[in-house]
Amino acid sequence: MFTVALGATGCGSEEPDLVNGKNLYAESCQRCHALERAGGGANVGPDLDEAFAYAREDGLGEQTVEGVVLSQIGNVRRNSTMPEDLVTGDDARDVAAYVAEVAGEPGEDIGALAEAGAKVSSKPIVAKSGKLEIPADPSGALAFTSSRAQAKPGTVEVAMPNPASVQHNIALRDEGGQLMQEGEVVGEGGTSMFTAMLKPGTFTYVCTVPGHEEGGMKGELTVK
Repeated sequence: MFTVALGATGCGSEEPDLVNGKNLYAESCQRCHALERAGGGANVGPDLDEAFAYAREDGLGEQTVEGVVLSQIGNVRRNSTMPEDLVTGDDARDVAAYVAEVAGEPGEDIGALAEAGAKVSSKPIVAKSGKLEIPADPSGALAFTSSRAQAKPGTVEVAMPNPASVQHNIALRDEGGQLMQEGEVVGEGGTSMFTAMLKPGTFTYVCTVPGHEEGGMKGELTVK
């Protein structure tokens, strides 16, 4: 997990690739750290917007923030839940540069950066013949491919193919937030699934792997 402490700045002869940095952040970091412009994230580790907003107020520039992040990636603290060699080399520098670019900064990513990271659609996925398939985002980000789904009342088989390297599952909460059904947690290439008898109403599909729902891996299922 990241902590904010001064470290050596990252240096290199080429400009970092911010698009690659955002994609890698979504795949490797979002499951633990919140960063609004990258699409949110879980709060297993420090909220990077909050941490670096204070750091910027104290006068830390973008290059210094990049160095702090790069140092934290390369020198994981003992007993930290952050794995060693999460990203390395130029990839680590790209992640650090992206975090330094956006952490604690208001607004939205634009251009190529806006297209990087999780590709979440707001177009509803519609159940067909009693089967509803809602894939996990292939980038490894904490997201399903769509934030909305629709089904008719009755027996519905819900399936979540997982093309990502991160383990996920799919589960369903009722209108009061209570867990109704839950599929098994699966890794890359697996499919999490369950069958539910659904009445008309609005439900929430989520991933119940710790931190994933809180990090934004959820969507709305309308049954009508």
